[in-house]
Amino acid sequence: MTNYSMGSTHINHGWMIYGGIFDIDDKQEKIDQLEKITQEPDFWNDNEKAQSVLKEITKLKSWTETWINVQGKLEDITVFLELAKEENDKKTFDEVAESLDRMEKDIANLEFRRMLGGDDDTRNAILTIHPGAGGTESQDWAEMLFRMYLRYCQRRGFETHVMDHQDGDEAGIKSVSLEVVGDSAYGYLKAEAGVHRLVRISPFDSNKRRHTSFASVFVYPELDEDIDIEINPSDLRIDTYRASGAGGQHVNKTSSAVRITHIPTGIVVQCQNERSQHQNKANAMKILAARLYQKEKEEENKKKEAIESQKKDIAWGSQIRSYVFHPYNMVKDHRTNIETSNIQQVMDGDLDTFIREYLLKFSE
Repeated sequence: MTNYSMGSTHINHGWMIYGGIFDIDDKQEKIDQLEKITQEPDFWNDNEKAQSVLKEITKLKSWTETWINVQGKLEDITVFLELAKEENDKKTFDEVAESLDRMEKDIANLEFRRMLGGDDDTRNAILTIHPGAGGTESQDWAEMLFRMYLRYCQRRGFETHVMDHQDGDEAGIKSVSLEVVGDSAYGYLKAEAGVHRLVRISPFDSNKRRHTSFASVFVYPELDEDIDIEINPSDLRIDTYRASGAGGQHVNKTSSAVRITHIPTGIVVQCQNERSQHQNKANAMKILAARLYQKEKEEENKKKEAIESQKKDIAWGSQIRSYVFHPYNMVKDHRTNIETSNIQQVMDGDLDTFIREYLLKFSE
């Protein structure tokens, strides 16, 4: 894409057409229009609308400012390249080459973001994890995945809020629901929906035998005020019960946990992580709305790969990714065939390669 040499200095500016591919001019025009709206006297009369406008400006500027930064780097590189040519200085040429590599990574990241063009890709996400059959083994594996996604979100600068967390009988978790807030959180995390398989020497087996465990991950787009999902109260069965596991005496002594069943669809959601029954009900309704929205989208367009269609038996042959800790080290994504032997890095939340390859292969 970029050509340079010590003998005849040349930078191919052809790739600067990316500015058009990324619609930078259109984005800047939109920013100008929105910023004019913020200057209107009655702008803050509707706080929700005002916050929505400011959020859109921030999202658009994340594109334009990155592109302005790339252009500035190009100008600096051009100057240094001319100096290197005049002085025939290999060290300066090497610095230019390194700068070009960094700049092209910035452009590659913009190209990656451009793939997140789905209707819901820019939304926040609700991620849930359920262990498969296997008791403590799979429940421990579910908790390992939970930690991995918390680390991934931290790496990307996403905010996380645990909406529901149910401890396992001896170790691990029975289920967890996580709200992920950040630019295109759903667009990235949708790549993780499916069954995850672990092979390891069990820390719970006194005979140190090898065990295979499964856990399923589901990812839903979180809805905001621009989408209204009608839920008829008469279609709901709401049960309250005492929360189990961690949470303190107050949680365990009161019926603060909430389980909601949507009778027409059979969808069941539950939340017990908050001390307040009201807060748990609000979180459960948020999850229910996200699941009903996803179901509605699937029914409107059966051709699209749907999250719920990935709900397979949590067992052999259905996994999207395998994590092998023994007899060798490997993490392999079966959809893209991408693999790595650096298990610890992956479990510490380095999922970018897997997610990127998935989006490259499956994004429309």
